[in-house]
Formats: sequence, C-alpha cells, structure tokens
Amino acid sequence: MAPADAARPAQPGSGAPLRGNNLWLRVVTSLVLAPLALGAAYAGGPLFLAFWSLAALGVLWEWQTLVCAADRAAAVAVGGGTLAGAALLLAFDWPAAALALVFLGLLGIAAVAAGGRRAWCLSGLAYAAALLFAPVALRGDPVWGLPAILFIFVIVWLTDIAAYFAGRAIGGPKLLPQISPNKTWSGAIGGAAAAVAGGLLLAWQAGAGHLGAIALVALALSIVSQAGDLLESAVKRRFGAKDSSALIPGHGGLMDRLDGFVAAATAALLIGLAHGGTSAPGRGLMVW
Repeated sequence: MAPADAARPAQPGSGAPLRGNNLWLRVVTSLVLAPLALGAAYAGGPLFLAFWSLAALGVLWEWQTLVCAADRAAAVAVGGGTLAGAALLLAFDWPAAALALVFLGLLGIAAVAAGGRRAWCLSGLAYAAALLFAPVALRGDPVWGLPAILFIFVIVWLTDIAAYFAGRAIGGPKLLPQISPNKTWSGAIGGAAAAVAGGLLLAWQAGAGHLGAIALVALALSIVSQAGDLLESAVKRRFGAKDSSALIPGHGGLMDRLDGFVAAATAALLIGLAHGGTSAPGRGLMVW
C-alpha cells in the first residue's frame, strides 16, 4: 500500500503538472490510508487478516471487472467465495487447506469463464490470493512478522516516492515507454536507492544483522515492486483502462495503489520461506 502516492501526481519521470485540487485529494486520502495500513500491521491477528482479506476482495473485483467481460459476475462470485473461505481457514491457521481451496477456486473459474478470457480471469484470483496470503503469512511470524511487514512498506513506499521525485528532477531515457510512457531510468534508480537506504535503516533499528544481505534483499524487492507496477500498467493498457477503478478518491483503484506491494510482498514471502522455512518466514526475510 503506498501512501507515497500522495506524492505521485503523475507517473515517475512525468513532466506533466497535476491540478492542485487533485493533488490535495491524493494527499488527504493517503493520510487516511497509510495509518490504516500501519495500524492493522501493528495490531496483527484478526484485524490484520480482515484488512488484507478486504483488500484482496477489492482487487479481485477490479481485476475481473477489467478483464472478464460478460463472465465478470460469475468470476467475481467464485473468486470472492474462494477468498472468503481461504481467509476463514487462515484464521484457524490452516494455510494448506486455504491453498487447496484457492486451487479449487481456480478450477471453478476455469469452468465459468469463456475460453478467450479464461486465462485472464484465472490470473485475477491468483493475483488477489497472493495479496491475501503473502502479508498474512509474513505477519504470522511471532517475532519478526511486524518488522518484515514494515520492511516491505518502507521499500514499496520509498521506491514510489523517490522514483517520482528523481524522475521529475532528472528525467532522461524512458524505462519502458511502450507500457508506461512516463517512467524513466532515473526514477527507477532513484527509487531503488531510496528503498535500499530505508530498508537498511529499518533493519538496523529492528536489530537485524548482516546488513549487506539486507541491502541486496531491499534492492531485489524494490526492483520487483517496480516490475509489479509495470505489470499492472501493461494489464490496464491491454484492456484500455486508465485506472483499475474509481474506488479511492484521487488515486484510482486498489490495484493502482497495491501493484508494487503485491509483487514485493509475494517475493518477500518466497525469500522468507526459502531461508526461514514455513514456521518463520519473517525471520527468513530479515535475519541473515
């Protein structure tokens, strides 16, 4: 989730000004959303699960509305029921059963979606499920769960903020103009540098060692976050949409705000599981 979007009136590297009213609307909305995300992270437990369950359901609705055409209602119904059931299973600490339910949900969507849009509709449930599972699994680490979530927040937010300001100030060659014409290499590099600095500071304050390894992890997650942003831009371009929805005043939709977080959190969970195992993915991410 990116409160940095308050400082993101245009895509990183854009020279286009934003009307003041819309900028202030983004700032005010961010000042509401950021404390909600942080408060849920600090609370953990059922509140954190509920927060990301609702976010996942919202992202599912936006994605399926964007890509599924006439099959949208059926895909949303099957996917929404799947995510709600998976969240309930996660509340009882049954992640394997929750994953199995998502697999069944994918089969259900495959049955109701038309052939031409089936792969896109399936990807919507997979994308939303990643948003549900990744933060919940990381936050579930009893010792390192909170630092791991804050680490991802810092990386995603600073990547977004610094990419905007570096791109605006420096400009230069475009990153991938065929997908997102306003993003620049200077913005991407500036965002990654800020994310590494912020991630190192948070890890140091949390008592994590081997900061060299942490720097590499932060750099990787910043790159993945930017790739997630580009992926969502490519999907919207493919289906002729400017925003994923108008759900958030001044910001667009949940997908527009969470694209980098979904990618970074999923990558962080995979790193944590590979290094720390299923019992301590937060420690696997933060302690080297």
